[in-house]
Amino acid sequence: MEVEGERKRLVQIYMILGLLLSCYVSKLSALSVTVNDVECVYEYVLYEGDTISGNFVVVDHDIFWSSDHPGIDFTVTSPAGNVVHTQKGTSGDKFELKAPRSGMYKFCFHNPYSAPETVSFYIHVGHIPSEHNIAKDEHLDPINVKIAELREALESVTAEQKYLKARDTRHRHTNENRLDLKLYICH
Repeated sequence: MEVEGERKRLVQIYMILGLLLSCYVSKLSALSVTVNDVECVYEYVLYEGDTISGNFVVVDHDIFWSSDHPGIDFTVTSPAGNVVHTQKGTSGDKFELKAPRSGMYKFCFHNPYSAPETVSFYIHVGHIPSEHNIAKDEHLDPINVKIAELREALESVTAEQKYLKARDTRHRHTNENRLDLKLYICH
């Protein structure tokens, strides 16, 4: 009985972890962009206060990066049109910010040089739910009932498989004994 209670508790923990992970990991995007002048990528953020993080790196360029190369510029614009993050003259960097509001965010790369630059870009929008959005015990009660029903159905299937295996073994044993008897009689 104690093992069954422990198993039930582990199932609950795994389900809660799964729910939490699905809440925390909202969206991941990775792509490569060839920037001739200005190229923008758009990402929808569902909740105000979500964490927007990522990185970008210029991975391929047609010109040699020398000290006089101005690098590329990177800006993030909120749905209201405000620039919420900017980096000037870089070959890549990491970024992280809190979304001031929900909506469509614009991530733009500006290449002041005429030669095209290929930029590898990664973005992650993470959401941490508030305390009132996390599942409570009363939310898990119907799930626990379904888990118990599934456990009983699985136990029934397992018992049926054991019965069929034992019956198969008995039939095989009977057939082998009949074959031995026939061979014995024939000799």
